[in-house]
Amino acid sequence: MATQATAQRRFSFLQIAITLQTLTIFLQAVSAGLLLTSPYGETLHSVGARVMYGASILYVLAAVLAWKPGGGSPRPVWHAAGFLVLASVQVVLGIAHIPSVHLPLGVLMFGLSVLALARR
Repeated sequence: MATQATAQRRFSFLQIAITLQTLTIFLQAVSAGLLLTSPYGETLHSVGARVMYGASILYVLAAVLAWKPGGGSPRPVWHAAGFLVLASVQVVLGIAHIPSVHLPLGVLMFGLSVLALARR
């Protein structure tokens, strides 16, 4: 019984991490709009990028913690690691000011994050 409660708690942590990641990616889209319309938009988008990257790292940590003790499928770890790679590419593209790839990648990341959230 205690094992099931522990597994459910880890599952909840994984859900929280995916939800946080999805929310931060959505907020990045909002701050991108502000980037175009207000003087403080660039600061918000820059800070948001760091928070989104941290949320992606948290997602990897949550996936590893949910997988390792229970010995389940490593698939969530691969998904989380893939998001971290996409987040890294996204940051590099943003710094390099390549919006033709940066924007569509952000939309793709949001869609994949919503999909991961729906599957949990």
